[in-house]
Amino acid sequence: MKKIAVVLTGCGFQDGSEVTEAISSLISIGRYGAEYTCFAPDKTFDSQNHMTNEPAEKRNCMEESARITRGQIQSLQELDPQKFDGILFPGGFGAAKHLCNWAEKGASAEVNPEAVRVINDFYSQNKPIGALCIAPALIAKVLGSNEITVTIGDDNETAQEIEKTGAQHENCPVNDYVTDRQHRIITSPAYMYGEAQPFEVSQGIDGLVKELVEMA
Repeated sequence: MKKIAVVLTGCGFQDGSEVTEAISSLISIGRYGAEYTCFAPDKTFDSQNHMTNEPAEKRNCMEESARITRGQIQSLQELDPQKFDGILFPGGFGAAKHLCNWAEKGASAEVNPEAVRVINDFYSQNKPIGALCIAPALIAKVLGSNEITVTIGDDNETAQEIEKTGAQHENCPVNDYVTDRQHRIITSPAYMYGEAQPFEVSQGIDGLVKELVEMA
């Protein structure tokens, strides 16, 4: 059975992983006959109240991610790419805050060293990489010099920042995905379309995961 590593960043789109994206990913991985193990950075952060948009208490990425995975979570430091056939990064602002600081600095962002390690290792081992929503910007920041192609939908400002990394951007509707076959990178915009319906987001993710598992 193929094994997919899934990297989460918390629980909630404003400060962690987008829950619909994360759950859709896990469901689709199983649907296509693979199994997953979830990882998250062991990092404390200032959370955000999702009702009021006001700052809230400090939380931990691993502890919050465990809410999604029914307690089954490992530190990103423990992720050994040699034990997996592919990797998937769901979106949510956590990907742009905890795996890098793209949310603050765009193309000038610094990336979490563990995120750099695992992305480079999967890429160098020719294993497929999937990313959703804003997470393709993270992949572009690490691998953009290789002229990879990704999508975050049709947000022109974000697409321009992505292209500053050396990556190419391709517009894509919410219920679809873009495959860079040369570099084995698959991306889908998901909730970069903020008004999208959950079933539309899930459609794009399901197609991406099917491709990811077949490519793994």
